[in-house]
Amino acid sequence: MGKRALISVSDKAGVVDFAAGLVKMGYEVVSTGGTAKTLREAGVPVTYITNVTGFPEILDGRVKTLHPAVHGGILARRTEDHKEQLEKQGIGYIDLVAVNLYPFRQTVSRPGVTLEEAIENIDIGGPAMVRAAAKNHRYVLVVVNPEKYGDVLKALKCGEVDYQFRLGLAREAFAHTASYDTAIASYLEGITGGEQFPGVFNKPFNLVQVLRYGENPHQKAAFYRDPAPVGASVGSARQLAGKELSYNNILDLNAALELVREFSDPAAVIIKHNNPCGAACAENISEAYSLAYEGDPVSAYGGIVACNREVTSDAALQMAEIFLEAVIAPSFSPEAMEILCKRSGLRVLETGSLYGKSEGSLDLRKVNGGLLIQEADHKLLDRDHLEPVTPVKPDQSDLEELIFAMTVVKHVKSNAIVVTRNRQLIGVGAGQMNRVGSAGIALNQAGNRAMGAFLASDAFFPFADTVELAAKAGIKAIIQPGGSVRDEESVKSAKEHGIIMVTTGYRHFRH
Repeated sequence: MGKRALISVSDKAGVVDFAAGLVKMGYEVVSTGGTAKTLREAGVPVTYITNVTGFPEILDGRVKTLHPAVHGGILARRTEDHKEQLEKQGIGYIDLVAVNLYPFRQTVSRPGVTLEEAIENIDIGGPAMVRAAAKNHRYVLVVVNPEKYGDVLKALKCGEVDYQFRLGLAREAFAHTASYDTAIASYLEGITGGEQFPGVFNKPFNLVQVLRYGENPHQKAAFYRDPAPVGASVGSARQLAGKELSYNNILDLNAALELVREFSDPAAVIIKHNNPCGAACAENISEAYSLAYEGDPVSAYGGIVACNREVTSDAALQMAEIFLEAVIAPSFSPEAMEILCKRSGLRVLETGSLYGKSEGSLDLRKVNGGLLIQEADHKLLDRDHLEPVTPVKPDQSDLEELIFAMTVVKHVKSNAIVVTRNRQLIGVGAGQMNRVGSAGIALNQAGNRAMGAFLASDAFFPFADTVELAAKAGIKAIIQPGGSVRDEESVKSAKEHGIIMVTTGYRHFRH
């Protein structure tokens, strides 16, 4: 029996050269439908699948490779008993299977796609052949990734193909079909309103790059992307300039982008070690960045900047004055790009518009031996539901500032306290084991600027000590969730010191 390769691909990239290379090595190429047409038009000799099965394609192409002449040829061991059985049935070996599947993800990502269209793009014969070839990888090479065509041809030219190479192709094939089935299940779950927390959690992610290292140089790391992201994100952002992203860059870029997209007015934030050290809203991005930087110039050095509007040349000139790791924004003016690209190594990422729905309905966190899953914290402040609990009530300007402060504190590690003034972050206390400790850090950083400023807490005050500290610093108003059994102590202290206090009714822990 001569060598035969079955090629049936939706992604035609590189397939002509691959098939031609196989023919040169003496392979008979068997193919189906569009792939056979592509190869014939390119002058590559090809045997149509019906000549192998002796059976026509039926049911509008739903059945064409589901046949013993195909699966027998793929699954047969190269042993005498299997050889005799194939010969008795007139079936030949298939030594290589190159298949990639109907473009299901691309189909369901199109606006307005119907369920019927999605169903028709569920591949049946393709996964069956891939799984069969992967199971019989000792004898059959299975190729699902066009980028591997060159490696396969090279391996074949060397004679006997190394078993580890075969095993690697099989592993990739099973991962391919598993990811495909997961995409289908996810789509159907989305349109049927399936369980939020299903009995088995499946979520495919595709490798983007192996990173230089993880959080520390002794840790290996990689970045995987959601194949079907919703809205602008770090995963879908396009890097325009700068060095390769690091593990910590990606974490901080995500933190920066998720905070800055919360604001409707022009805003800029600066992230350091996954916490905001600068944040501001203003009339334009240049002014917003200037205020964000001035909030904590020391911490801003080596930070990650995010903006929710196009970065202009004025803003870029300011950014270029200090060392920054990265800048991410919806877009950059040509002049801004020219300025930023002069900063050696500065990573520049473009997201496109930040308006509309974004990815993140579920928040995933790995723990040793398991996976924690929760709804992402997309709770937005509604000023109509803020409850003033002190005699002195906030005016509209006060409410605007309090909402700004609570929006920022939502993105600070707990226990979290922030101090703001004129929609500028001027003090941050993050990740402390007690709330008064966080308040002390934030107020100390704010210094004299705390006089008449606003303070936000991510959770309630278990004691009045934080309010007492705020009063000494001259804080005008406090926003906090409320809900402590000792709320009255904090409210009483605020009343005594003439501080406005507003409660939200919900906390924003961020561990």
